[in-house]
Amino acid sequence: MGPEDLSLVELHDCFATAELIHYDNLGLCEPGGAGDFIDRGAPWRDGDTPVNVSGGLISKGHPIGATGVANVYEVATHLRGEAGDRQIEGANVGLTHVIGLGSSCGIHILERSGIG
Repeated sequence: MGPEDLSLVELHDCFATAELIHYDNLGLCEPGGAGDFIDRGAPWRDGDTPVNVSGGLISKGHPIGATGVANVYEVATHLRGEAGDRQIEGANVGLTHVIGLGSSCGIHILERSGIG
């Protein structure tokens, strides 16, 4: 599975610059290519790889301790088709990313179940 298989990404955007760094770290763009990734509209909700369609952590006030859970919840909501106006149609695979003090990091790849 690679970035081209992702329907959406919710990543840890504690600072605007962090989001750019994480595009690169997660392989969503070529190394050093975050600017081009943005310029071609790839992370927009109608782009190749929608990123932080929830508005990201900054829009939520960056709730310390709840950031990872918020990202998993957002992606799961899309995979269930329950994200309302934020819904990425046909979402079937999503990646969540959170990073904390000491560079501890958690990444989850969630896939829509064919059950139900």
